Amino acid sequence: MGRIFGTDGIRGVAGVDMTPELALDLGRAAATVVKEQGCAHPHFLIGRDTRISGDMLESAIAAGLCSAGADVTLLGVITTPGVAYLAREQRADGAFVISASHNPYEYNGIKLFDGEGYKFPDSYEEEIEELILDDLRMYALVDEADFGRVRRNGELHRQYVEYLVSTAPARANGLRVLVDCANGSASVTAGLLFDAIGADYTLINAEPNGVNINLGCGSTHIEGLCAQVAQGGYDLGIAFDGDADRILAVDERGEVVDGDMLLAIFACYLISQDKLAQRTIVGTVMSNIGLLKFGEMSDIHIETAKVGDRYVLERMREQGYNLGGEQSGHITFLDYMPTGDAQLCAVQLLGIMASTGLKLSELAAVMKKYPQVLVNARATQQVKDLLQENRPVQELIAACAQQLEGHGRILVRPSGTEPLVRVMVEGEDIDSITQMARQIAEKIEESR
Repeated sequence: MGRIFGTDGIRGVAGVDMTPELALDLGRAAATVVKEQGCAHPHFLIGRDTRISGDMLESAIAAGLCSAGADVTLLGVITTPGVAYLAREQRADGAFVISASHNPYEYNGIKLFDGEGYKFPDSYEEEIEELILDDLRMYALVDEADFGRVRRNGELHRQYVEYLVSTAPARANGLRVLVDCANGSASVTAGLLFDAIGADYTLINAEPNGVNINLGCGSTHIEGLCAQVAQGGYDLGIAFDGDADRILAVDERGEVVDGDMLLAIFACYLISQDKLAQRTIVGTVMSNIGLLKFGEMSDIHIETAKVGDRYVLERMREQGYNLGGEQSGHITFLDYMPTGDAQLCAVQLLGIMASTGLKLSELAAVMKKYPQVLVNARATQQVKDLLQENRPVQELIAACAQQLEGHGRILVRPSGTEPLVRVMVEGEDIDSITQMARQIAEKIEESR
């Protein structure tokens, strides 16, 4: 077994990569690491999304934690940011989230949070890996009366929803919103949330059955929502992913408002309230060039971190910024939450619309989005590792960049969670950049 943790926890096919044996070891190792920090009898939370494999992994993690003397509270189905928030509020020593986010139901994953609701630091993950990969496996196991206990509390999500409501800039009375829950975690909380802020809402894809999470719906399949919003006369649409840490919006015309555009909207509002720390947004190298242009025109500094919400958050915490995110819709309001939260973003967006009286299309007009094409190339780990030394691929990238002549850019990066290399090309002509992205992706796949 190689490195266990990727850029966003652990992820793989349930029962193949994400096995109950691995989950058991993770529970034991996490409890051991926390105990080594001086906590004699730690308490962990476990939350999960709606995947059919969630019960299996939940039971295995809980067993591993209890065998190392840790108590466990099972939260049931709840969003990833909901678990992060409750870890802090419940004064837990750590928390697990069982979710593969935007991936299909066949996949599952495990994310670990500390007692402050932040993702486990790299040093903790490294210690956990060493414990699991060590043949001796010196876990801090207990016996007799020292085993941990398990209890269930499926009502704590209400406390989380109440907190989200408390952050709203204004009530959303009269706003008609169509909400796509992706048959995921938001299916449990979205109704409570939109009720509480006074919106006139309709939920779709809110009937999870274990295998329909993200299936043709949610933030990764937003086309259907676009059509329904325009045809139904809604003021906006909201699309979550499977664990509700990502959000995309749809304006009243049926046009997508992505994460970069939402960041621009939120930044403008925060500036109007004198609340945008250091007049800075943290984006990523994948942020649309339109966000950079928006920053120049608005005297807002745009910092770019590596792709991945943990890198955005690291930059925010290091420099004292309070707004950051990704084009995919993973947006963090650090004044309110220690991680990206799609439902928090929805509350903020509807509150801004209500307080300003502006349509979503009018709010989004502060940023011009430049054409951008993203193509995924299937790639083995070896191809990913040797990408910079792959001469045919690098020569093609250089040739395409020369064609753009400074009027666009190319970014080619291996995925940290999937067997893919992501090829992004940005420029003025959609046809030419689409052709470039496909050519580069094909050249990468020829290397397999």
